[in-house]
Amino acid sequence: MSTAVEVSRLRKAFGDRAVLDGLDLTIGRGEFVALLGASGSGKTTLLRILGALDGADAGEVLVPRVRTVVFQEPRLVPSKRVLANVTVALPRGQAERGRRALAEVGLEHHATAWPATLSGGEAQRVALARALVREPELLLLDEPFAALDALTRLRMQDLVGELCRAHRPAVLLVTHDVDEAVRLADRVCVLREGRLVTDETVAVARPRDPGDAAFAALRRRLLADLGVRTAAHTTENGASA
Repeated sequence: MSTAVEVSRLRKAFGDRAVLDGLDLTIGRGEFVALLGASGSGKTTLLRILGALDGADAGEVLVPRVRTVVFQEPRLVPSKRVLANVTVALPRGQAERGRRALAEVGLEHHATAWPATLSGGEAQRVALARALVREPELLLLDEPFAALDALTRLRMQDLVGELCRAHRPAVLLVTHDVDEAVRLADRVCVLREGRLVTDETVAVARPRDPGDAAFAALRRRLLADLGVRTAAHTTENGASA
């Protein structure tokens, strides 16, 4: 697998506090990496640096030329209809390309709708179509499902997984949701104190069921790496296993 993203000794500080401190990360082409960490741990800062939205203080960052970002909020232009939102970053005359992108997210019949008429899930699907229509080599997802209800979130996770397997960009997903990370990613990383303390390949067979023993075991390890204590398993006589 060739490398799409290579980050070496990355440092970013805000005042006296270094949120990224000597961080190293690689992402292969077509690889889906999920990044977990506590609030304020620097997850979104890393994503914004990879997307050229913020600069680093030190270190080396090598990324593909074509990168797109999907944020927690859809960030649609309210004065443009859905199709115009999807093609906003494309040269003129790309309406058919935009319609194909809308069809991929199941919104081909919403091309002329206004953003204000969309549900939260529909608006986020438009944002995803807008990101993928540019055929990015790197797709950056900043907690894109956090504002959605539980059922819509699961449906969006399935959609993103299907589209990423079809388009094969390198993907970095920033999330607080351990189950989401395990469900979607090829690798899961945990960011703490400015560095990656975990970088683990997800060996759970697809489709991934949270009730699967391997899924549950990986969830427990990741929660421990995040500093979350889970109930210990006990033997039949009550002793800790």
